[in-house]
Amino acid sequence: MSSANTRVVDRKVFYAGQTIFRQGEKGDRAYLVQEGAVEILKTGTDGKDKLLAVIGAGSLFGEMALIDDQPRMATARAREQTTTVIVGREQFQEKVRKADPFIRALLNIFVRNIREMARKE
Repeated sequence: MSSANTRVVDRKVFYAGQTIFRQGEKGDRAYLVQEGAVEILKTGTDGKDKLLAVIGAGSLFGEMALIDDQPRMATARAREQTTTVIVGREQFQEKVRKADPFIRALLNIFVRNIREMARKE
């Protein structure tokens, strides 16, 4: 088995109200919500945070920064005590490298389109 398959999964618990990452930061990991809930917020030009989504168990967030190496598009904050599984950049990129080239290209197009739509809001 490769080292990627034998790696211990990293978990992190965030308390209610704790910021997981901030809009504009460089991202080096994504998070899979195992238990709890996370608010995704975007700071508008007026400086106020707008709630975009609340995500729960089974949801992945923060993944776009792993795909295109751009700053975080939004802030993630634990709505309640939340347990996450961390997906690191190296681990993620190793899996993507093994994917079909067509799938990799689609993934990059999806992310570019989402970022472009977000800029227009």
